[in-house]
Amino acid sequence: MRAALTLLLLLAAVHAEHRGRAYVRDKVCQEFKTLGKENFRTLTIIANSRKYSNATFEEINHLVHEIVSLAETCCADDADPSCYDAGSSALSAKSCSKGSPFPAHPGTAGCCAHEGLEQKLCLAALRHPPQELPRYVQPSNEELCQAFKKDPKDFADRFLYEYASSYSEAPLPVLLGSTRTFLSMVSTCCISPMPTACFLKEKLERKSFSLLTLMSNRACSRFMAYGKDKLTFSYLTSLAQKMPSASFEDLFPLSEDAAEVFSQCCDSVAEDCMQKKLSEHTAKVCAALSARDERFADCCKGKNLMQNYFCISALPPALAPKLPEAQKPTSEQLCSEDAARHTKRYLFELAQRHTNIPDVFLSKLYDATENVREECCFAKDASTCLDSKRQKMGKELPPFLEKANRLCRQYTELTFLDFKKRLRESLTQTMPAASPELLEQLVEQRADFASTCCSPNSPPLFCASKVKPCPPPHTILVATPVPMAAPWLCTPLF
Repeated sequence: MRAALTLLLLLAAVHAEHRGRAYVRDKVCQEFKTLGKENFRTLTIIANSRKYSNATFEEINHLVHEIVSLAETCCADDADPSCYDAGSSALSAKSCSKGSPFPAHPGTAGCCAHEGLEQKLCLAALRHPPQELPRYVQPSNEELCQAFKKDPKDFADRFLYEYASSYSEAPLPVLLGSTRTFLSMVSTCCISPMPTACFLKEKLERKSFSLLTLMSNRACSRFMAYGKDKLTFSYLTSLAQKMPSASFEDLFPLSEDAAEVFSQCCDSVAEDCMQKKLSEHTAKVCAALSARDERFADCCKGKNLMQNYFCISALPPALAPKLPEAQKPTSEQLCSEDAARHTKRYLFELAQRHTNIPDVFLSKLYDATENVREECCFAKDASTCLDSKRQKMGKELPPFLEKANRLCRQYTELTFLDFKKRLRESLTQTMPAASPELLEQLVEQRADFASTCCSPNSPPLFCASKVKPCPPPHTILVATPVPMAAPWLCTPLF
């Protein structure tokens, strides 16, 4: 995996130039010679497809060709010592040229206003936002073999590009392992006299790689979107909704442990970091919870810890138990040094009582409580400020929680067609004057939101973009279609 780390130095063009240009060139050339041109090229495709996840295949292909050519030319025994520096400068210049064939980025123009090292470092730091809804769909066995036999090299390149750009938040070592085993499977089974049996056997053997890629991409997407502290909260409320009978003290340490795993492994180039530490975490969850919940016990029966983790993460919410009202933190607690823990405990208790509320709404509530603390705890009259916010929360929070909880509970319990039918009936009752076209538009909007964001593994940034703060009541104009839809997909402003 040292090679992967050094490759990133090359892709960044000059991330280590402060240690000397010769140092960068020597490290790159050492790994180019160790890996060989084809393995070096494979790493370059994967790393750039991750970094520029919304680029076209042709754009990635152009960039990979230039990077590999630079290494091949400047790492030759008779290459001029200034070759690498001159070549990386030429790459930067080409990125800034009109009609550049490299991946487009809104920040490119700003970087190109700089010169020299500053320009290179700026360009190297550019990165596309991840694809939160991966677009890669594995073709049938027949389609795979047809494309492979037609042009094995083009097939491999396109697969590496599509897979790495779709799962761009998965750690680099995870992507390397998963793509390597996939291409090995295709090259083996497409020349096998019994391809169907071959594919079945190979897919079973690489199932752990597939699950690790899927789960680490989801987890690292959430880690990158939330940060460690908010991820701890998100994991905590997810566990609370799957096992609402467990206490805060039972689940909080497991949530902290999960956040620590992702903080250590999402950016790690250690080959087994994610698999090793996520397996250790899964063992802790199973040891702590399987004896207390039948569903967790069923997930923990298997010997493959990656499959156990996938099973746990996919568990639907449990039925909410009958519990007394959640206790709100006092003003003193909200402004204390331990305020973050008190906030997490309160929202944990809300999740226990509303097990179908999706992560996106709980996340928005978490942000809202943090904003209240920042606004009130440093105010001249903190107590009055907090009392005002508490009164508003007491009025607006219950209907908000009920609405969000009901939507996702119905989505979970009903078939998709019945769910849409229920939505249509509800909207017809609440909006009797709405046209059939508007009703259908709102049904599709809400069904689309539910199908993506009611899942325990929903994409955080995508779902957050669909939920806005609620506008003041006097701004909602019932006569216009867009404002009619807006209050439903919103969170209260406390």
